[in-house]
Amino acid sequence: MKKDISAKHWTATAGDIVRCELCPHHCLIGEGKSGLCGIRTNRSGKLVAAAYGLYPAVHLDPIEKKPLNHFMPGSQILSLGSVGCNMTCLHCQNWSLSRERPEGMENYYIPPDLLVRKALSRGSIGVAFTYNEPTINFEYIMDTAPSLRKKGAKVVHVTNGHLEKGPWKELMEHTDGANIDVKGFTEEFYRKVTGGYLKPVLDNVKISFDLGVHVEIAYLVIPRYNDDPGQIDGFIGWVLDELDADVPLHFNRFHPDHRMTDVPATPRETLESIRSSALELGVHHVFIGNLGGSYNDTVCPSCRGTVISRNPLLSNRKGLKDGKCAHCGTKIPGVWA
Repeated sequence: MKKDISAKHWTATAGDIVRCELCPHHCLIGEGKSGLCGIRTNRSGKLVAAAYGLYPAVHLDPIEKKPLNHFMPGSQILSLGSVGCNMTCLHCQNWSLSRERPEGMENYYIPPDLLVRKALSRGSIGVAFTYNEPTINFEYIMDTAPSLRKKGAKVVHVTNGHLEKGPWKELMEHTDGANIDVKGFTEEFYRKVTGGYLKPVLDNVKISFDLGVHVEIAYLVIPRYNDDPGQIDGFIGWVLDELDADVPLHFNRFHPDHRMTDVPATPRETLESIRSSALELGVHHVFIGNLGGSYNDTVCPSCRGTVISRNPLLSNRKGLKDGKCAHCGTKIPGVWA
């Protein structure tokens, strides 16, 4: 039976109002109310994690669907989605979960010990916290991730990275792989389209990389909003300056959804041009999502031989041998076993 779980990272203020300090919004939450995320709730002057362990979306997915292309390709991972989000993206493609609230969802409760027991069943390599924004369910992840990893299960996050540095570091200490969204490359874009902030996201990408977490970055290309050369080149330059040329980048095709149904899908030509530019600037592994074709193949940056082919989510690793290109011997960074 699910019970109220005390939230972490908050402080009491005047009266019964509390301040949540998990993410950059620092919501002031009155009695009986929830923060912007919809799941961190003030009950009798204390903050509780109202969605603790509530996962209405549970699937066994290919790891490439996260997308993670250089993290145990060809494997399956148990994928969990809860409710709520600490952004309000106009283009949200998982809005049925991100805008949902936890009330009445007790039947979807997964006790931590059950998740740990089931994590490696049916050929899964571990658990991916995904679909909605997983990190706002901070307490549940911190109660399960250490045990999962002790059991040999991988812990993966598909996340917007919009958290304060302290709790983010805590999560990353128990994380094997992360696909982090960089949704645009100006604070104006973040403010108008996502309701969040760019700088904390960039800081957290860097923290994850520096801690040795396997990081891949997704950038959803939205026509007229974040597809201009200034944002794209700025983003690519930041990756090369602050991270590494081997960090896989996923430029994904936008399709109309939620509150942006009047915006057209990203033209193929735009995505192909961005990919070419990123490669010319020095990024080694650039993928195009939601388009099909060979754009998700891993290609050796030295000899241009195909290391891993994907069609569309099934991986053929014949070109990879002991973490190196089978054609020329160049090391291909990633988590391969």
